[in-house]
Amino acid sequence: MSGPVTPEGNDRDAGVVEEICGYLTEQPPRSFFMFAGAGSGKTRTLVEVLRRLTGIVPHESGGRLAHRLRLYGRSIRVVTYTKNAVAVISGRLGSNDLVAVSTIHSFCWELIGGFDDDIREALIANKGVQLEEAKTKAASKVRGVSDTDRRKFAEIEADIEALKAVSTFTYHPDKDTYGEGALQHAQVLDATAWLLLNRPTLRAILQDRHPIILIDESQDTMKSVLDSLMTLAEPRGCGLTLGLLGDHRQRIYMDGHADLPGLVPSSWAKPELKMNHRSQRRIVQLINKIWAAKLAGRTQSTSGVEQHHRTERTGGTVRLFIGSTSLSTPDKRQKEAWVAAQMRQAAQNDAWATPTGYQSLALEHKLVAARGDFLNVYLAMTLIDPNAAAPSGRGENTGPSAARLVLQDLAQLVACVAADGSVNDFAATEVLRRAGCIEQLPIDADQRIARAEEMHEAVLAFGAACVKPDATVAQVIAPIIEAKVFQVDSRLLQQFADQTPPPPPPIPRREAETDDARRRRGWCALFEAPWAELGRYRRYLAGESELATHQVVKGSEFTHVMVVMDDEQSGGNQISYDKLFGATELGDRDLENVQAGKETTIDRSLRLLYVTCSRARESLALVLWSENPTEALKSARARGDWFAADEIVEIS
Repeated sequence: MSGPVTPEGNDRDAGVVEEICGYLTEQPPRSFFMFAGAGSGKTRTLVEVLRRLTGIVPHESGGRLAHRLRLYGRSIRVVTYTKNAVAVISGRLGSNDLVAVSTIHSFCWELIGGFDDDIREALIANKGVQLEEAKTKAASKVRGVSDTDRRKFAEIEADIEALKAVSTFTYHPDKDTYGEGALQHAQVLDATAWLLLNRPTLRAILQDRHPIILIDESQDTMKSVLDSLMTLAEPRGCGLTLGLLGDHRQRIYMDGHADLPGLVPSSWAKPELKMNHRSQRRIVQLINKIWAAKLAGRTQSTSGVEQHHRTERTGGTVRLFIGSTSLSTPDKRQKEAWVAAQMRQAAQNDAWATPTGYQSLALEHKLVAARGDFLNVYLAMTLIDPNAAAPSGRGENTGPSAARLVLQDLAQLVACVAADGSVNDFAATEVLRRAGCIEQLPIDADQRIARAEEMHEAVLAFGAACVKPDATVAQVIAPIIEAKVFQVDSRLLQQFADQTPPPPPPIPRREAETDDARRRRGWCALFEAPWAELGRYRRYLAGESELATHQVVKGSEFTHVMVVMDDEQSGGNQISYDKLFGATELGDRDLENVQAGKETTIDRSLRLLYVTCSRARESLALVLWSENPTEALKSARARGDWFAADEIVEIS
């Protein structure tokens, strides 16, 4: 007697929806991890499962589950990483009272918001762990505990004392909050993880509200939260069933587990989506080869399902262009236009004739900042608040909250300034009215006139300053701050008034830096940065810069893609495409990490390359600006499995 027929061709994943429905309607339900590669239809699969489990689509066991959920006032919880993903899932699912969809941050705050005493205890406990880890690390140094280490300890201890004094905690999932008791995104997730493991009542509340939790993009979900939920979901039948959906090959945030599939309990089900419905065959072949590559310096597992292209998508164009990173930025832009012309010919597609016809992607925020000519402001913002300086797709991407004056208030005011520095008084007054500045004018008529004139003079001085080509941020904002036109964040005011020089940067791998010192360096750098860069930085936060990063386009797809790789302009040592493509040797730290089995530069670079390449549907151009282009070309040609000889082009 023959076994079940395995679907082939475009229908090879046809049974996965019913497979997952079976796991979640069994008695007791079974937790699962679904591997879902790029373009595999993960969201469609998730929505179809939910439609069956909630009675929208007739389904015998799903209908019974829906009845039980409605009877006890419960719902299935779907958790994902970004607001965009929430909108997509909710839009496809439609109105459904048995499913609650939210970001991971909203989900966590919904659980713990208002439990101020518990939040305080969790935060203090986490700070205590941080302090012990810092002391252990400092004690292991050859030179012993330094003064900088002691300052770091004192800073953490001061944070603990400050937390003890907080009575109420505030948070907004999509915005940065500040002030006493304001929580940042990571704090909410860490506090939730601790409370789930240490507060039985919270566990009971969660299990009663949402007996099934499905986590999208689970490879990027913060380790602490995921570990807590996985602990709560064991043993089977405990009242909480967990479904993880994702692809460890597309992990782009360091908060997630490096090898999530390896942590999934053996008793869990492991359904797979093997199709790539997005890309042409040539692109699917390339991303399969990239992930399977056995490279020197690689420690991450090559585990993962090899994808299949749709039967009708048998084409696709891929090219690797290699040039010298010693070229100037304008020359690189010119050469990238030449690359687009080459792609127009190779792909036989006129979309490459204009920059709006294809999507340019970068692999590092710093590279985007360097290319977009706002590097000084970007680097300053990363020091002020590294968690809010770059767009993440998680919230509104408005930058560090302490810099609201320059990122939001003055952005509206600068729109009222003409090229010659003159100010449209009517428009400027409307900006001040919306910001509540007019409401603050004195009631007394004479005082009101005097104060209005003072503010007007400050706005005129601002207008004259902001059009000067060499104006710094400090020079432009000075009249606004001195006249107290806007209500300004106390952190900015304090730093602007401080005339002391910035502390020196720490010596890498030798000394720690306190958060206060890091922030002070950032503010000093911001005040000295060119004012003109702020406009470009704001466009970048809004997703309007010429280059987009992998974080911003996560989950997106484009017909034609150009990926720009440039280690020199990216900076740092976390990513290196010269190392990945064999142009330069692995460093001592890489070799140490290989010996220790830790994540390496090669691992991180490979994943980001995989993510960006898998965005393309029809054609893909990879542009490598190399420190050693001759060696990079030689290595690419010798490897042979990623690119054919005629797909490798030298940029001369």
